[in-house]
Amino acid sequence: MNAAAIHCLVMGSAFFFALAAFLFPCASLGEEIVDLGGWNREKIERLLAEAGRIPEPGRRIEFISAAFLETPYLADTLIGSAETAEVFVLRLDGVDCFTLLDTVEALRRAADFDGFKAALRRIRYRDGRVDFLRRNHFFSEWGEAAFPHLRDATALVGGEGVLRVEKSLNQKADGSPYLPGYPVTKREIAYIPAEAVDASVLARLQSGDYVGIHSPSPGLDVSHCGIAVKKDGKLFLRHASSRSTLRKVVDEELTAYLGGNKGLVVYRPAER
Repeated sequence: MNAAAIHCLVMGSAFFFALAAFLFPCASLGEEIVDLGGWNREKIERLLAEAGRIPEPGRRIEFISAAFLETPYLADTLIGSAETAEVFVLRLDGVDCFTLLDTVEALRRAADFDGFKAALRRIRYRDGRVDFLRRNHFFSEWGEAAFPHLRDATALVGGEGVLRVEKSLNQKADGSPYLPGYPVTKREIAYIPAEAVDASVLARLQSGDYVGIHSPSPGLDVSHCGIAVKKDGKLFLRHASSRSTLRKVVDEELTAYLGGNKGLVVYRPAER
């Protein structure tokens, strides 16, 4: 698996602080980095005001995420490792597959800019504590009890076709870690295998569902993630694509993206 895929699925993996210091010379350890790109506080709060009038969580996610279409793909924006102090990073100038999702989910839970920042901390870090060892590096951590705003809908969507596998997350086949210094965690992953992703499964997906592309590789739960969006009678995957011909947030028809050989993990938003 290439490095770009690993960076995306290991949820913003460790980044060299020396590069961060070059890019952000005014940032010091323990401080936060905020780069809103073409956004500003007022634009964000207008978006939140409009989103707040949408009662259904999934439709709210669909609405918020549409504002990020065409946003550039940007990997390795998160700063921290087992040897480098973690820095809270909020960047809207570019996203990867998972920072798109945690940014949208934080906006979904917020009423104003300060609430957005606070929600992003709680979503990205266990108990909101900015620390590399408390960062949610894996998509399946969203299915844990600490995320009451989300529920694992894989079995609901996949029905009898769902399979379960125990993974030692962060441990490669040769025993080495994807993220040095981060512990190995055993977790059972429910997923819909590629051969079970049929028309009935796709019909049970809802707009605003968070969709992970199941990874068969040891130590990994998903290889990519995005948001299911239904529009014009079709089902799309809204995601930050690292493909060289795209490198931005796009909508792609989900069945074409899956190509009949990719399985799914699904998390569904609940009310705030």
